Amino acid sequence: MSEMSESQPKIKITVLKVFQPEEVFKENPPMTMINPGPCPINKEGESWIVEGFDQPDGICGHAWGSIWPYFMMLKNGGAFPSFYEEPGVAAITCPDGLRPVLYRVERI
Repeated sequence: MSEMSESQPKIKITVLKVFQPEEVFKENPPMTMINPGPCPINKEGESWIVEGFDQPDGICGHAWGSIWPYFMMLKNGGAFPSFYEEPGVAAITCPDGLRPVLYRVERI
């Protein structure tokens, strides 16, 4: 599935913000028993260039599931003009409501 035609663009995914639970909840954030702090998988500033369609090494699988539809839209030349002034860009958060991570997904 990682084959790519020459006409398909590369997609860059960058971690913009890793939120602390206290930034999401003003009072008494529900705590997870696994890791009560911020996301332990991805760090601010990390980025990946994706040429094919495979999940990049090191990106959180849950985040990739949220990024995938936007990734595919951008990969296939689409855009989100109702949401973003800059064409070929999307901002996506992972589904972890306790300690979300914000990603920038852009066609390059």
